Amino acid sequence: MRITALAGGIGGARFLRGLLAAMPDAEVTVIGNVGDDITLHGLRVCPDLDTVMYTLGDGIHEGQGWGRANETFSIAAELEAYGVGPDWFTLGDRDIATHLVRTQMLDAGYPLSAVTEALCTRWKPGVKLLPATDDRAETHVVIAEDESKRRALHFQEYWVRLHAPVAESIVFVGAEQAKPAPGVVDAITRADVVVFPPSNPVVSIGAILAVPGIREAIAATDAPVVGLSPIIGASPVRGMADKVLAAVGVETSAAAVAEYYGNELLDGWLVDESDAAAVERVQAAGIECRAVPLLMTDINATVAMARAALDLAAEVGKK
Repeated sequence: MRITALAGGIGGARFLRGLLAAMPDAEVTVIGNVGDDITLHGLRVCPDLDTVMYTLGDGIHEGQGWGRANETFSIAAELEAYGVGPDWFTLGDRDIATHLVRTQMLDAGYPLSAVTEALCTRWKPGVKLLPATDDRAETHVVIAEDESKRRALHFQEYWVRLHAPVAESIVFVGAEQAKPAPGVVDAITRADVVVFPPSNPVVSIGAILAVPGIREAIAATDAPVVGLSPIIGASPVRGMADKVLAAVGVETSAAAVAEYYGNELLDGWLVDESDAAAVERVQAAGIECRAVPLLMTDINATVAMARAALDLAAEVGKK
């Protein structure tokens, strides 16, 4: 079976670990978000790609869900001693090695997709990891500094430094001019199943869909497209999805996120069992919906989620 998944950071990476355990013989391609990418200290940092790579390659800091296991911060301490910022985004010593290799390869003219493939030869994540695009397509967030002044800032500054204040709008800078990275559209058109893991629908999945050609390929595919809600009750499982959903005019609920994607993209949608009342609303939007446990409390729970998604795909694929 060929499975293609769109993934952001922690939630997407952890779901993929369960998917691989559920379907060890599947050919899995992951289209990763690059909207979070940022240059710090002259190094190109790709947080979501690295989180998937480290998680599936057994190098992730499990407690955080991001960054390297057994990390040290000698370089960060030296930068602080020099008074060199930014001090709100700390890079670990082990993590810096990844960013050094990536930056050297990018500077040598290799596209991000080729660089990502080279990095994965070390980590062996068990999936083909593709950036959504080789072009710069960064997510920026517009916030109000006062009643008369608005400011756009990089998503990382919004999230890491400012801890997600009220957002007025989301801007995918450069996305309109970007092209899907090699293999991305083919992975969608050749897939037997396309999956939207429980990643942030705006700044993770939404940033991927903002690259021209990707949304269109998903809408046109004959494969069933199923997604899992990142919202349980009226809250995101983790992160700031409620803040960025409000910025695009969407309520924070499992049903509203399904409607936000729409039946032109989704064939099936899973909500948590506590949101069973949302099933009827989602189905009224033309999307098959089931309520199942959606908390990734351990690997067994995550495997069960992945199997539920594939079962729903098999069901809607017969129609």
